[in-house]
Amino acid sequence: MKNIVCFGEVLWDVFPTHKKIGGAPLNVAVRLRSLENEVSLISKVGNDAAGDEIVRFLNEQGVYTQSVQVDDTLKTGDVKVSLNDQGSALYTIESPRAWDDIQLTEDSKKITQSADAFIFGSLVARNQTSRNTLHELLKLAKYKIFDVNLRAPHYTTEILSQLMNAADFIKFNDDEIFEIAETLHFESESLEENIKFIAKHTNTKSICVTRGSNGALLYYNDAFYYNNGYQIIVVDTVGAGDSFLASLTDRLLRGISPQDSIDFACAMGAIVASSQGANPKIEKTIIDQMIHA
Repeated sequence: MKNIVCFGEVLWDVFPTHKKIGGAPLNVAVRLRSLENEVSLISKVGNDAAGDEIVRFLNEQGVYTQSVQVDDTLKTGDVKVSLNDQGSALYTIESPRAWDDIQLTEDSKKITQSADAFIFGSLVARNQTSRNTLHELLKLAKYKIFDVNLRAPHYTTEILSQLMNAADFIKFNDDEIFEIAETLHFESESLEENIKFIAKHTNTKSICVTRGSNGALLYYNDAFYYNNGYQIIVVDTVGAGDSFLASLTDRLLRGISPQDSIDFACAMGAIVASSQGANPKIEKTIIDQMIHA
């Protein structure tokens, strides 16, 4: 069991017919907890019913919520989600919301210092207050995992570069790494060459790139590890990448081999994509069955 802190947005994903609790850091935290880790979440909700329900949900999942702050002015986060014909999600992220104003506290500093890993994303850095808090916590964290999550227009190349340079491990999807490498004046159609460029440019030794239905590629200790994906019927992709990252983090921190780790993570992500919502309950036996089918 590892002690892991997730930092960033918590919110409601509002679909045309229903709504679900979400936000990448929350989804990662919930999946990590289901894999029997000690997990804390640093975020902020509004002083409203939507925020109360998020905190109640996190407590039910066993996630430590003392560092989920409450804002008396800003509302709890919400995102309008639509799905295209392939089940891929399109997002309209409302602003400003409570998670834009995460304050630096003694509790957040303490739990960050004591954690085995600190996971953060790019979306939370759209606002200066939360971005400043993030930069201060990154100075204290032992092992920093950056979940690149590009949501236009909520990022800049400058901020992304700062966050990549602060990280020990970076997770992209394939579109994201090609876009970022190009803005840094590197152009190659080879995914491996783009990974090596980012690793050298940011002095980051571990990088993972997800490839949708084609699996993922992990660069770890100067070697590449591949998974070509699992055949599923996609229901929606919301949260699939978050469960992938949580599962990969869990396996690698436990010392499991990189190949077995990426196989497990890809299976987890595939099962989530074949389910509705970001946080379906998944038994490990189901993952093992998919890997060994």
